[in-house]
Amino acid sequence: MERWVNRVAVVTGASSGIGAACCKDLVAKGMIVVGLARRQERMDAFKMSLPVVQQVRFHALRCDVSNEEDIHNAFEWVEKELGGVDVLINNAGIFRSTEIVAENNTADLRATVNVNILGVAFCTREAFQSMKKRGVDGHVVIINSVAGHRVPHAPGFRFNIYPPTKYAVTAMTEVLRQEFLLYETKIKITSISPGAVDTEIIPDDFKSKLVMLRSEDISDAVVYCLQTPPTVQIHEMTIQPIGQMMA
Repeated sequence: MERWVNRVAVVTGASSGIGAACCKDLVAKGMIVVGLARRQERMDAFKMSLPVVQQVRFHALRCDVSNEEDIHNAFEWVEKELGGVDVLINNAGIFRSTEIVAENNTADLRATVNVNILGVAFCTREAFQSMKKRGVDGHVVIINSVAGHRVPHAPGFRFNIYPPTKYAVTAMTEVLRQEFLLYETKIKITSISPGAVDTEIIPDDFKSKLVMLRSEDISDAVVYCLQTPPTVQIHEMTIQPIGQMMA
C-alpha cells in the first residue's frame, strides 16, 4: 500500500458497515479518506473514534448518492481542498423489502435503482474525470454482490429489484473497464461480490437464518486489490462465508 500513502480515497456509504470498515483500514494504511454518506453525525462519531493522529486524514461530507448535485458538490470539494481523487470505493447501496409487482412501491423501486446503479455511475464518472485530468493511474472499486451474478433462493426473503441492480453493476464494471482503456488510461476497476454480510442492509429478523461475513472481511479484500502491482488488475472477486449454501 506504500504507493497510496497520502493519496486520496473517496468512500461512499461511509457511515456504517463495509463503508466505515474501509474508511478505518484506508486511514490506518496512510491514505487521506473522504467519507460520503447521508448520516453526517455517524461519520463525525466515527472520526472521533479514530486515533488522534489519524483523525486529520479523515473528512466526512454529507452526500446522498441518489442526488447527482450532491455527488458533483462532493467531488468538487475534494478537487478544491485535496487536489482530486485517486481511489474510489463505490460502496453505497440500499435494499427495500418489497416485490416488483407489489402495489404502490414506485418510490422503493426508484430509490434502489438511483442508489445502486446511477449513484455508482455518477460517482465513477466524477472520479474518472479527476484521475484522467491529472494523469493518475487510480483505482475504482465497486462493492457488488453475489446477487449480481445469480439470483439467490431464500424462502421468505423478497429480493425485489435488488438483484437486477447488481446485475447492472456487473455489466457496468466491464463497460467501465473498456471505457478506461478507450481513453488510454491505466486506471483499474474491480468488482467485489460478497455473499451475505452482517450489515444494516439485511433485516434483523432474517440474520439468524444466514451465515454471514463481517464488514472487515470485505475491507480486507478492498485493501488486497488496491495493493496489487500496477500491472495487475483483479476484475472480479467473489467472497462467501464458510458454510453458506450456494444459490
